[in-house]
Amino acid sequence: MLKIAVIPGDGIGPEVVREGLKVLAAAAKAADVKYDTVEYDFGGDRYLASGEVLPKGALEELAQFDAIYLGAVGHPEVAPGILEKELLLAIRFGLDQYVNLRPIKLYPGVWTPIKDKGPEEIDFVVVRENTEDMYVGTGGFTHYGTPQEVATQVAVYTRRGTERVIRYAFELARKRNRKKKLTMVDKSNVLTYGHDLWVRTFAEVGEEYPDIEKDHAYVDATCMWMVKNPEWFDVIVTTNMFGDIITDLGAMVQGGMGIAASGNINPEGVSMFEPIHGSAPKYAGLNKANPMAAICAVQMLLEHVGATEAAERVEKAIADVLASGRIPDLSAGKCPPTSEIGDMVAEAV
Repeated sequence: MLKIAVIPGDGIGPEVVREGLKVLAAAAKAADVKYDTVEYDFGGDRYLASGEVLPKGALEELAQFDAIYLGAVGHPEVAPGILEKELLLAIRFGLDQYVNLRPIKLYPGVWTPIKDKGPEEIDFVVVRENTEDMYVGTGGFTHYGTPQEVATQVAVYTRRGTERVIRYAFELARKRNRKKKLTMVDKSNVLTYGHDLWVRTFAEVGEEYPDIEKDHAYVDATCMWMVKNPEWFDVIVTTNMFGDIITDLGAMVQGGMGIAASGNINPEGVSMFEPIHGSAPKYAGLNKANPMAAICAVQMLLEHVGATEAAERVEKAIADVLASGRIPDLSAGKCPPTSEIGDMVAEAV
């Protein structure tokens, strides 16, 4: 029996999660997967009502689940940074979800702004380190609010943190068994110390994977090549900050935020899956949001917990619905109603 924690969150989060759960139910029934869900009200409304984001003991409770399914975070009445730090980052750091996994996959029938490229050229994965870099929050101010103000934000990299995410990426390249190529992305020509650690660690760990082709690219060049030659990539591994940036570029390469999902992975613990789009409060409650990214997150969740048949059914259903032309525009407000898209995929499952 799988135990799944559900955090619908803010804005369109509850609507897209509802459709994701609809598809989950269909896939679980078809593949005979037993599961149970527990819903949590963590998000902006709870914070406004109680002044707390995560109650005491929440992380310990979440750690007992097989997976976490998250909708969206962001409330127009809550100052930016509060929910992001005290909910998203608190879960990622507290549960040591040190891998952010982002498939960049163009499905048939989905428009991409990349000219003359199709599904056969756009199918790679970004492995982003998820618990270090500038997100650690080390730094501060001196002479705050004066003309002499100095602000520092320190990027923190550890050998342990760097090695484990690089090793995960090598294993993923081997498991995908496509090009069997791993590209390490950094800015080691300028960011001398931390990225030197990444370069050395990549080379040392890479000696254990003679079957995997090793490649290296600076992050600025990577942004160019993701547009010009996305077919060059199989698996990319990179730092937290650069991964944050290039995965949004990847979302547009694959057709937009409406199709992009991610996993926050702890291979030895509980992992969290979510669409990468925001809470889009202007669409909340209108049945106009596209739930496809949230459905893709369900597919990732099922694959991660070992429900392979159910995951494959969801993957095929997503591809079939998108290829059918029934969703000509994935943009919120332009796509079919949220509930109709969920019904399409659930029926296809």
